[in-house]
Amino acid sequence: MIINLSEQFHFVEPMKSSNFQKALVNKGELQITVKGRRTGKIFTTPVWFVHKENKIFLLPVSGSGTNWYKNILADPGMTLTISGKSFKVKAKPTNEKDRVKETIDMFKAKYGADQIKRWYTKLDVSVEITLPT
Repeated sequence: MIINLSEQFHFVEPMKSSNFQKALVNKGELQITVKGRRTGKIFTTPVWFVHKENKIFLLPVSGSGTNWYKNILADPGMTLTISGKSFKVKAKPTNEKDRVKETIDMFKAKYGADQIKRWYTKLDVSVEITLPT
């Protein structure tokens, strides 16, 4: 007996990085999904971002006190979602002052210095994500 698996299962191709990067154009917010460091539960939250070449930069609104930032220190795996398109990545958190300042400057250029001052209460860390090319 031959079983046709294509009738029983829906196979999905992994999203290509180039397709995900196209979805980032002219967008101001994406969703990140991370695993809780204590509970192991999955959490999703909207964040602002900057996309430059094959990198995405994130700036936690409460800096090192932001829960999703603490979670990626324990497990850097996360899923980014924008316009219904998702991509699994590894986050690279940093507290290196020069790199954090670069991210802050990119955020100010994209969103305006007044908005960063209004919404971001602590600017001591940032996150860099490299997308495959």
